[in-house]
Amino acid sequence: MIRRALLSEALGTLILFATVIGSGIMAERLAGGNVAVALLGNTLATGAILFVLVSMLGPVSGAHLNPAVTLVMRLRGHVSTRVAISYVLAQLIGGIFGVWLAHLMFDVPVLQLSHKIRTGPGQWSGEAVATFGLIVTILGTARMRPESIPTSVALYITAAYWFTSSTSFANPAITIARSLSDSFAGIAPGCVPGFIAAQIVGALAGHFAADLLFTENLKATT
Repeated sequence: MIRRALLSEALGTLILFATVIGSGIMAERLAGGNVAVALLGNTLATGAILFVLVSMLGPVSGAHLNPAVTLVMRLRGHVSTRVAISYVLAQLIGGIFGVWLAHLMFDVPVLQLSHKIRTGPGQWSGEAVATFGLIVTILGTARMRPESIPTSVALYITAAYWFTSSTSFANPAITIARSLSDSFAGIAPGCVPGFIAAQIVGALAGHFAADLLFTENLKATT
């Protein structure tokens, strides 16, 4: 069972990250310099593949596809420490191979580093908000309407691409992987620690906020 779950996490992040990078490259090539159009293309592809992946892989591994989600699930006792560490490693390995696969498909150098600077209080707060919202979305939908988790996650990320200043990475693994792509979706390696720190803060805040919000909601209706 654990092998299937790890394969699910690795394959899921590979497909997700290949979609983020590949759609970013395609969008930039076709947008003719219009960044808004390029971002829209990147957004729609990411939201669509998230719905597919969470629907398909949720029953296998929970479809975390994100170390921040795995951290929260460990804190809530849904996975053990050993499984959580294994999930994160699978996410990182699968995600990096996904980036390299996107590069291969679009005939650009497979090994590269991003030069796109993404830093500062605005971007960091955007990442904290994006990750906070993602965790609350997952936990809240799981509590109130579990059959809608794939839709909720896909729609939240689609929205967060546009309402957050950082375009919603909301995922430490994809932040690391995107530093290995000097493309539309890239982030300079030096900017990665700030983003990950903000994501962890947002994830922990979402974890505690969900307990306060949804536990009280259930008590009020019983």
